[in-house]
Amino acid sequence: MVHTQGKQKWWRRPWVVPLGFLVLLFVAFSLPPYLTGDRAQSRVPDPGYAWYYPALVGHVVFASVAILTAVLQIWPWFRQRHPKYHRYLGRAYVFAGVLPGGVLALLIGAVSPFGPVNALGNVLMGSLWLGFTITAHRMARRKRYVEHRRWMLRSATLTFSIITNRLWAVAMIIILPPFKDSAFGGSEVALMQATSAISAWMGWVLPFLFVEWWLERDVARKQRRVQRPADEARVAVSNSSS
Repeated sequence: MVHTQGKQKWWRRPWVVPLGFLVLLFVAFSLPPYLTGDRAQSRVPDPGYAWYYPALVGHVVFASVAILTAVLQIWPWFRQRHPKYHRYLGRAYVFAGVLPGGVLALLIGAVSPFGPVNALGNVLMGSLWLGFTITAHRMARRKRYVEHRRWMLRSATLTFSIITNRLWAVAMIIILPPFKDSAFGGSEVALMQATSAISAWMGWVLPFLFVEWWLERDVARKQRRVQRPADEARVAVSNSSS
């Protein structure tokens, strides 16, 4: 028998619907050009390696699986009401999404046509993405679900960071061009690399720091909740003995 007491109502997480809608729009915009096999439709310049475009296509496809499944994976209502499908989607997220997508991200990120700072950010982010996801999977296998949830939130944050990356790119395209002659010596290449580098780093670092703060705040709140009855009991004992 499934006990429903204490389970979240689906509408108690109002961020799920707009997040899911945003993810669907992003995938609908990003994925189709890479399903045609036409290199000319790629939105990333080819650095000249024969393997780069197939690796890029594979990364986009696997990352699309990851970002679509991540929405349901972090939805408390779905996780509680449909644990079997949560496990199935979790395996898809890991083995058909992040693991192959992350390995390919390291390969294409290391030879980024947007400069070395962008490449460093992509490789670091890809390494953390793989590490967080593998750790989350191991915690689930060991039935350490509290730790699994924490690591999964870190992994999902990096999964969704591709969207914030694009938002930062738009912001930089608006902000930086007026400084082309003064800050970048009139160089289009320098301007492009600065735009992509800032987007690459800010896109995942800021969401990751926010989630770390939120997780630590959650731990502190739970500790206070546990500590409060003990403190009240000590006060009661002290008052009764005085």
